[in-house]
Amino acid sequence: MNEDKQCIKAVTFDLWETLLFEKDGASAQRTTARCKNLANAFNKYGFKVSTEQIALAMDKTVSSLLRVWDNNRDITHAEQLNLIIKNTAGESVKPKQKWIDELSKAYISPISEVPPYLNPDAEKVLHWLSNRNSRIGLICNTGLTPGTELRRFLSREGVADYFDVLVFSDEAKIRKPDPEIFRLAAQNLRTRPSEIVHVGDNLKSDVWGAKNAGFRAVHLAGAEGRDKRAESDPTSLVSLSRNLGQLKKEQIAPDKTITSLAMLIETIKEMEASS
Repeated sequence: MNEDKQCIKAVTFDLWETLLFEKDGASAQRTTARCKNLANAFNKYGFKVSTEQIALAMDKTVSSLLRVWDNNRDITHAEQLNLIIKNTAGESVKPKQKWIDELSKAYISPISEVPPYLNPDAEKVLHWLSNRNSRIGLICNTGLTPGTELRRFLSREGVADYFDVLVFSDEAKIRKPDPEIFRLAAQNLRTRPSEIVHVGDNLKSDVWGAKNAGFRAVHLAGAEGRDKRAESDPTSLVSLSRNLGQLKKEQIAPDKTITSLAMLIETIKEMEASS
């Protein structure tokens, strides 16, 4: 390869609705499962609470999370659990570790009960990148499912070993589009930002964030694998995550736009040839 050209040495990916696809209505089904399983866990340890009461506590918890997320920051899974316990049982309840472990399982259980599915093009693209010795990273804004569980899910899907670096917002305490989380990934990949392409479906978090960090950005604009029902509900986390805020769409300029992940292979070849 011509050394004068700006090579792409690493590719980072968004996770949700990029590498992992959703079935329509999955978000709402997970919410129902989470509330039911949390109510069962509370009741098991003697704190009588209904599924409806858990739903109200979850609304308060999500409101607190959104205030943090609006500043591109994040909190840990343990801190999320503390919020749901406080909002359900009050400040005075001090649960033992066994109860916390049970609540944690209930909190993260929906990803197993209503799982996303691997983008059908994902393994082909990851395999191609691995064969060309590109470094591969993941930069994921977690919601209510922590990075620890998402790692396990990727392992079960057989793709975890493709990644050199996995950056989850609940562990880094930073969220996209803050450039800091992209720079953290670049540092861990031992690659300059200008030599990295980030691929994601979210214009603000993935494209605008990556470009501000000095990455090149490919926007995955396909309609497949998106929870349309959640996107149509302005109060859902899925819908809120796609809100551009004060940005306008014309202010966000990806280097390339693709409608399927399979197109990334030729897109990267084109980007290298023209650089």
